[in-house]
Amino acid sequence: MSEVQQPTSNAFKKLQRALRAQVGKAIADYQMIQSGDRVMVCLSGGKDSYALLDILRHLQRHAPCHFDILAVNLDQKQPGFPAHVLPEYFEAIGVAYRIVEQDTYSTVKRVVDEGKTMCGLCSRLRRGVLYRVAAEEGATKIALGHHRDDIVETLFLNLFHGGRLKAMPPKLLTDDRRHIVIRPLAYCAEKDLARYARYQQFPLIPCTLCGSQANLQRSQIKQMLQSWEKQWPGRTETIFRSLQNIAPSQLADPNLFDFERLDVMHLIPQDCA
Repeated sequence: MSEVQQPTSNAFKKLQRALRAQVGKAIADYQMIQSGDRVMVCLSGGKDSYALLDILRHLQRHAPCHFDILAVNLDQKQPGFPAHVLPEYFEAIGVAYRIVEQDTYSTVKRVVDEGKTMCGLCSRLRRGVLYRVAAEEGATKIALGHHRDDIVETLFLNLFHGGRLKAMPPKLLTDDRRHIVIRPLAYCAEKDLARYARYQQFPLIPCTLCGSQANLQRSQIKQMLQSWEKQWPGRTETIFRSLQNIAPSQLADPNLFDFERLDVMHLIPQDCA
């Protein structure tokens, strides 16, 4: 692969500035990266993780704090996976990287019945491997390429299918308290990342190698949100902002708000008591 060339059009530069600003703001708002961090950037070969690595490398050069980047790809041995693509890209841009080979694909195919959704188990296995690699590499942060639309889609997946008000936080402490997961693209729209990938001509690897089904619940949620966005532009952004403006007393979770201690007498003026 030859040295990666940067597009020069005004439209690209405007988009690039916007995405860099959104990532920088998310990092600042949630204190995602501190001086001395070793950030493990997880690359799948999709548009979002390519953009994440590209933008973080720019911030690395211009941020007031110093942090290291290690690009990591997990080769899960899906049939037809082009194993040469990411190493060639990493070499071309001069980034430190590690390719991890682990056949989780065979495990998923063996455990999940034919026609059933494989993504849930695949994601859990992949996450476990990445956490192990982060510990081996001394990574202090694990950066994932989830964007604003992913976060909103997850909110509705949990709402419709899990009975929970839960999404993806921009910053997460893992259950074993050993790792910090960050999502620097939390403020970025998927359509902007798709445009950015086209401008940059990233060597994309399709997410259909494992036979992912088109009728997955997430796909249905995505279609719903896209329909809303066409009818009411800006709705996805509004929904995302609602995740940042929560009123616990206006919901119904007694673990989140102390309803038991509320007393109607507190609402009666003192001179009427």
